[in-house]
Amino acid sequence: MATNRPTVVAGRRRAPVIALLTGNAISLAGSAAALVAIPWFVLQTTHSPAQAGITGFFITLATVVAAFFGGGLVDRLGFKRTSIAADVASGLAVALIPLLYVTVGLQYWELLVLVFVGNLLDAPGNTARDALIPELAQAAGMSLEQAGAAIQAVERGARMVGAPLAGLLIAAAGTQNVLWFDAATFAVSAALVALAVPALKPPAQAEADQPRSYLGDLRAGVAFILRDELLLAVTLLIVITNFLDAPGYGVLYPVYINQFFGSAVYLGLLISASGAGALIGAIAFALGGHRLPRRALFFTCFLLTTLRLWTMALVPPFWLILLVMLFAGIASGPINPILSTLEYERIPLAYRGRVLGTVTAMAWVAMPLGVLVGGYALQVLDSRLVMVILAAVYVITLVSFLFNPAMRQMNRQKYASA
Repeated sequence: MATNRPTVVAGRRRAPVIALLTGNAISLAGSAAALVAIPWFVLQTTHSPAQAGITGFFITLATVVAAFFGGGLVDRLGFKRTSIAADVASGLAVALIPLLYVTVGLQYWELLVLVFVGNLLDAPGNTARDALIPELAQAAGMSLEQAGAAIQAVERGARMVGAPLAGLLIAAAGTQNVLWFDAATFAVSAALVALAVPALKPPAQAEADQPRSYLGDLRAGVAFILRDELLLAVTLLIVITNFLDAPGYGVLYPVYINQFFGSAVYLGLLISASGAGALIGAIAFALGGHRLPRRALFFTCFLLTTLRLWTMALVPPFWLILLVMLFAGIASGPINPILSTLEYERIPLAYRGRVLGTVTAMAWVAMPLGVLVGGYALQVLDSRLVMVILAAVYVITLVSFLFNPAMRQMNRQKYASA
């Protein structure tokens, strides 16, 4: 009997991180399905593309607001409780949409309120689950690099499955039933975290040092980023590259595919190839890529992702575009795990929610602005020229950050103090 004890203990240590990753996958798949089901529900009930667009705007607005202002809530409420509260709120908001519609009726403004409230805790919930990972991963014998890669693989896989699954379920069972299914996914995620994931408490000294006011908490999170040269540099790089990436799926690729290939099927294949490549890249990083020097791998992968723009600008056969998109997706796979590892190493437990929330908010703010600028650029420029301009700016940005002295710290492990 004694010989089995280490295996049983190891299994118990792995159970919380497996439960958290599983809950995160289910919650993200539900969010991805809701992004398809809710606008489709609006189109079916209002027959207005404009109102569907306004609904999408409220979804994005809630995410940006919550990512920034929710960071302090994550630290104050606790990672586990925030994760559970976010899933419960999202599930209730989604469930109320079909419930009100089939009972007392649902006004459009009521729908917008439910959409906004449902997404208001979505970003803090994701931040809270990310914040729980380092300690749970270390207890399970995982490195921070492997933990970061696991998170990215789960997120990409869940989003890849959630959106097309919602489309299939809408066709098979109807939009209202899909919304009930979405609500159920959030309930399952909340139950998994509640039952199988332990709560983490910040160190006593860190709790005593925390600002008493909520705005003080937010300022402390921003100030922490400003004090850390490497975190500040990578955050600025994320903001700029997200701004440059955003026009791609938002407007550039659809215009390009419509111009040269004429069918939305090609656009779907393009997105699928990129997503599949990113999932493969994250898994490869977890298996062995984390042993490579971070700085060299990080910038090499970033530069390789620009191949998709250079290639598409030449308008080659579509099979070649698919191969390049798959390759660029694989190259993008290690980028977010490396960023997650740096954040886990450098952000103290007591500040983790605020700092991660601030980084997420800054990244999200850049994206709608990038889509807006890209849309106006395509009004006056050919899509191929826009791709060349984006690729050139991308390369110039990466090279300038490569020689930033702060980036030399990427290869050094720095464990955050309390």
